[in-house]
Amino acid sequence: MRFSVLATTCIVLLCTTISAEANPSEPLSSQQILPNNFKPPQVFQNNNLLRNTNLEKGYVRETVNVVIENIDSAPQDQYYIPFSADVIDKVGGLEARDKKNPGPLFKTEITEYDPYSPTQFFRITLPQPLPPKAQLTLSITYHILSTLAPLPFKINQQDKQYLVYAFSTYTPSAYPTLKQKTKLKLPTTDVPDAIGGSPERQGSTFTYGPYNDPVPAGALEPASVRYEFTRPLIYATLLERDIEVSHWGGNLAFEERYWLTNQGAHLKENFNRVQWAATQYYNPPSSALRSLNVPLKVGSLNPYFTDDIGNVSTSRFRSNKKEANLELKPRYPVFGGWKYSFRIGWDADLSQFLRHVKTSEGGHVLKVPFLEGPKMGEGVSYGKVEVRVILPEGARNVRFETEVPLVAVEEMVHKTFMDTVGRTTLKLTAMNVADEARDKPVVVTYDYPFSAAFRKPITIFLGVLAVFATAWGIGRLDVSIGKDS
Repeated sequence: MRFSVLATTCIVLLCTTISAEANPSEPLSSQQILPNNFKPPQVFQNNNLLRNTNLEKGYVRETVNVVIENIDSAPQDQYYIPFSADVIDKVGGLEARDKKNPGPLFKTEITEYDPYSPTQFFRITLPQPLPPKAQLTLSITYHILSTLAPLPFKINQQDKQYLVYAFSTYTPSAYPTLKQKTKLKLPTTDVPDAIGGSPERQGSTFTYGPYNDPVPAGALEPASVRYEFTRPLIYATLLERDIEVSHWGGNLAFEERYWLTNQGAHLKENFNRVQWAATQYYNPPSSALRSLNVPLKVGSLNPYFTDDIGNVSTSRFRSNKKEANLELKPRYPVFGGWKYSFRIGWDADLSQFLRHVKTSEGGHVLKVPFLEGPKMGEGVSYGKVEVRVILPEGARNVRFETEVPLVAVEEMVHKTFMDTVGRTTLKLTAMNVADEARDKPVVVTYDYPFSAAFRKPITIFLGVLAVFATAWGIGRLDVSIGKDS
């Protein structure tokens, strides 16, 4: 067993490094192309580094606090972070800021110098060049999806589930590090295997280091942990979220379409329905997804829950002055490797999200959450999220702001019932999103002239008028073959 864990460690470690995510205001498609022989200039050194790795959810959350020093003779403002080419598709939500002076996020962007190289870099651009011998404390946060592997891969229906996480006790860096330490926060004290690094254990926290000897750039020290996590690994390969604005109805309609899967351990034998029914009386821990809890904004109404078959009646909506909560129960328990696709929707009062700005063009500001969806203790991760903000017909001069790293932004036209030219729609696409993005808003500003508000009523009036005019015209036609003599 220990040999298999060590083998898994060596394989996964090859693709485990720190990475970064795109600038919130710029898509990943704008990569910076560098020369093929590029290497990060050795203009910085890490004086002290502390990495906190949180494994309490179904994905890895990293927080790196590092004191960097400019060891060059000229001011520097570009700090590079290395990562494996295999990991770039799994890393998301990277943010960098000054830890001692919280403020706007620093600009981060992906760089490409050789598409076939096993190592790529992200670049953090400091708001002001760092003078020689000056220091700055960087706080870097990000998460890695789909990197926790169940071991064993197949279990019985009521067995505990164990996950393996392989990493380096030395934080991968493009610069030399003088002093560093790594802390792992596990969800439980049931840790049957911990290989490499000789950690100090305090409950569910493992501490590696401190390492007081200088470590050169790119140094790695393999290690791994195998720990108990008898909960589902909820992963949405795709989430499509529509937000439709109606000025005439004063309504904001939400609809979300999910393609979920459980990345946990697969069943060793066929599903036993009798055994599963028996567990409903005492509700033991399980690696299967039983239900989903979706907190909504107070005042939400008219919720619905459907899947590929039709309406799903196993749901419950609780709403009062303090909360609005939608509880979903799939048609079947979702075990490891199983999939379940569904859609939910609800309405909300538009006045809670929209405010008017006094301008000649009729300015409006819409502030909505980029992500809502299920809120679970084990966490929910998303491979791809597409958010469409459907504005009223006639909206123009659309602008937006969000801190969520985006890979694509598109302005399109969405046509629906009784539209003429169609509704202006803003489509935002993000990759590798975690449920922590629930608190991050999208602010959309647009102009909606007074005349545009009457476009649909006039269209309906003219349509009805055309029908009556056509009927009257047809009635006035003489369609007889001939007249009586």
